[in-house]
Amino acid sequence: MNAPSSHPDLDAARRVLALESEALTALAASLDDGFAKAVSLLASATGRVVVSGMGKSGHVARKIAATMASTGTPALYVHPAEASHGDLGMIIAGDAVLALSNSGETPELADLVGHAKRFGLPLVGITGRAGSALARAADVALVLPEAPEACPMGLAPTTSTTMQLALGDAIAVALLTRRGFTAADFRVFHPGGKLGARLSRVRDLMHGGAELPLAPPETPMDAAIVAMTARRFGCLGVQGADGKLLGIITDGDLRRALETGGSQALLARTAADVMTRAPRSVTPETLAAEALHQMNARSITALFVVDAEGRPVGILHIHDLLRAGVA
Repeated sequence: MNAPSSHPDLDAARRVLALESEALTALAASLDDGFAKAVSLLASATGRVVVSGMGKSGHVARKIAATMASTGTPALYVHPAEASHGDLGMIIAGDAVLALSNSGETPELADLVGHAKRFGLPLVGITGRAGSALARAADVALVLPEAPEACPMGLAPTTSTTMQLALGDAIAVALLTRRGFTAADFRVFHPGGKLGARLSRVRDLMHGGAELPLAPPETPMDAAIVAMTARRFGCLGVQGADGKLLGIITDGDLRRALETGGSQALLARTAADVMTRAPRSVTPETLAAEALHQMNARSITALFVVDAEGRPVGILHIHDLLRAGVA
């Protein structure tokens, strides 16, 4: 642990973090085949994973259920006391139960555990005591290693709930991996906010149809400049007779052409003479965040969107990403 500082609050914080870090290291080392069996049981559920716990364990259980639900494992939290007063009807055939209790003797869990056993529902327990009632009743018991609570009196659930939460995350991620859950799946459950924006697809943000700034390669540069300035993207795509994107003309291409031959020489040329060939492009299914990465890496402000045959179907501007909250 760090040497004492002049501020007791910092000392307390560092002590807590050190104790909980040590506990998590011990938890990782304690995992064995039982963890894989627990994940298999939960993965085999054709219904939902019902997560439950009382008190501080209940708060952790709510978070575990939320994490599972957002990563492709249908899950819900059921309050154990409410379960005894009618909410057991929420737990049906096909469900699996994940119950949390540090002592393993939480009386409020008794009816829920009994319900799971009565109807043959898979039951996984997370507890701090191997010989507890919960551990004995569970099909698989995940027992937390012994570790002191970070509370100076050793009473307030701190280290134990941190281990519960971390173990719940480990289970959720293992289930996610088994299901082959992808970023595309993740966006389905996270459509809002910054995360949803970064996981959106280019097709959701691009401009298409009549908005596309396109011209054939034989277009004289005076007409090409008019077509380029008629749109607000700062570029012009050069499209071949087969419909494929041959090149792109940007402000930078115009400047370079002017520097080498002047305005008269520029206007005497065609779009094919000035364009940058084989421009960088993306597909409609590209993640918006990846499109942003390409723009930043190449210091460009727009990308053409092409189909599988290389035909332009849209254009994406950095301003579109900014408005959507991706950038």
